[in-house]
Amino acid sequence: MTVSLSAWPAPLVETLRGGTVIPAHLLALDAKRRLDRRRQRALCRYYIDAGSGGLAVGVHSTQFAIREAGLYEPVLKLAAEEASAWGKRQLLLIAGLVGKTDQARREAEVAASLGYHAGLLSLAAMRGASEDELIAHCRAVARTIPLVGFYLQPAVGGIALSQGFWRRFAEIEEVVAVKIAPFDRYRTLDVIRGVVAARAEERVTLYTGNDDAIVQDLVAPFTLRRGEETVTIRIKGGLLGQWSVWTRRAVELLARIHQAIESGRIDTELLALGNAITDCNSAFFDTANDFRGCIAGCHEVLRRQGLFAGIWCLDPEEGLSPSQAAEIDRVIRAYPELADDGFVSANLDRWLA
Repeated sequence: MTVSLSAWPAPLVETLRGGTVIPAHLLALDAKRRLDRRRQRALCRYYIDAGSGGLAVGVHSTQFAIREAGLYEPVLKLAAEEASAWGKRQLLLIAGLVGKTDQARREAEVAASLGYHAGLLSLAAMRGASEDELIAHCRAVARTIPLVGFYLQPAVGGIALSQGFWRRFAEIEEVVAVKIAPFDRYRTLDVIRGVVAARAEERVTLYTGNDDAIVQDLVAPFTLRRGEETVTIRIKGGLLGQWSVWTRRAVELLARIHQAIESGRIDTELLALGNAITDCNSAFFDTANDFRGCIAGCHEVLRRQGLFAGIWCLDPEEGLSPSQAAEIDRVIRAYPELADDGFVSANLDRWLA
């Protein structure tokens, strides 16, 4: 099992550290809430052809309930097979890891056996644990697979984590990245301050999971003091539920941001685009109803494009909120340039074949 970044192929290290688009893979189900393998493969092919540098599978957007449904390993395996067979380049494969230590380690073993390169470690099940217990948990899982830290927003089950925790987490040698997703600027800064305090900014790559502040996170550098030293650090890419839809446009957006940073010129049009993306995310993630329809909202976007047959979730109680479809209608009308409907339409039959 691979437990060190030094064992990764050089192109994958470059992909991770340079920053890339990593969609949080959704789950295609049929009307009986069973895995729709044909459409799940089509979705994976869509992400690959859209230009994603990696796939995150078994994460919140894939629905944590895949574990109780016996779908964790089948869904991870299917994505790994498509990444190998469909793609013409090697993709970074990240598996969601949840639960207390024994469960998280078992999931890490499954992921590593299927060729996944890292595990995105959720700490939601460790609520009430001390900081020492959290770090011991992370170290135990890191012995099986390299880790991507995950600051999950409390609104969907995450726990508050201090700057001190993130310093100690970043000191773990097998940590390769952190997905910062608290949807909170203060807590976002806690992660960055922790990584800098650990002197890990060259080893641990930062990814945004703040779907409400994607462009802001990616364009603005963070400049901090470390003793007498000034350290500038950037969030390089995104591992995002928002990027599980309209993925082709996400790839174009990240390329544009990287080019702007390289040129040293960030124009106001790019910042305005960030506000438009946040408005779309509000509709897809159902912020008006405390994120209750966040997964079903993304399913609805794919259903309208033909990638999904319906918006079914594993939990029968999970679906669109009463006002959510109208909100999705609104943002699609307001921002047609952010949709990749033409790209999907041109390739859909091929992906479903």
